[in-house]
Amino acid sequence: MYDFIYHRATSIGDAQSIFKNSEDPVYLAGGMTVLPTMKQRLANPSDVIDLGKIDGLTGVERDGDEIVVRAMTTHAAVAASSEVAAAIPALAALADSVGDPHVRNRGTIGGSIANNDPAADYPAALVGLGGTVVTTSKEVAADDFFTGMFETVLEPGELITAVRFPVPEAAHYMKFPNPASRYALVGVMVVRTGGVVRVAVTGAGPCVFRIGEMEAALAANFRPEVIENIVVAADGLNSDIHAGSDYRAHLVGVMASRAVAACG
Repeated sequence: MYDFIYHRATSIGDAQSIFKNSEDPVYLAGGMTVLPTMKQRLANPSDVIDLGKIDGLTGVERDGDEIVVRAMTTHAAVAASSEVAAAIPALAALADSVGDPHVRNRGTIGGSIANNDPAADYPAALVGLGGTVVTTSKEVAADDFFTGMFETVLEPGELITAVRFPVPEAAHYMKFPNPASRYALVGVMVVRTGGVVRVAVTGAGPCVFRIGEMEAALAANFRPEVIENIVVAADGLNSDIHAGSDYRAHLVGVMASRAVAACG
């Protein structure tokens, strides 16, 4: 690990001020990506700005027809939230499936979304549920937030403060996890609200994506068999030592069908 200057921010304004006045800073939320990359000397920030002591960035609440999760809320807290379990049990189950207990008790929803790892679970939840990302300067619909592998619309210094999830009629997240890390080789979130169905996929490609053909078929007839013959193209999907693109394409269909069946 290279030398760096550590800062413990006391407010959002303090964090952004430090960021603005540092040479090559990085924010520290749960540290699930930042710290390992620094330890391996793959990242060399001049300043590390710890967000852990900023008031008002943790907690879960229901606000009308939405669940609001503050950015520094850990995966374990989301999984244990009675509000989430009652309104969107699929989101609670997703949070409980992230990594291992160490990751769930340190990693945060805001950090995961801002990092946009292609194998992260939350992007599928956010896009599938049609959520909104609230930042220090704007509100962004989930469909517009993720732009590519490890890329989002966040500007330098901008911070996520909360995430809003509309409460659906039915939803389920089904993933095929890496047996060691528990991150998603492929994860599919299926959501039904009224006559609208959303199918969001993580792990398979460089960035979370939706499958319009499945959404249209399920909107007409919400049964797993109606999507069994829909072919997901392997072109552009991830291929690595864990799974090839053809296998991931196959898993998308399998996980989507199982998620639909689980919705009931």
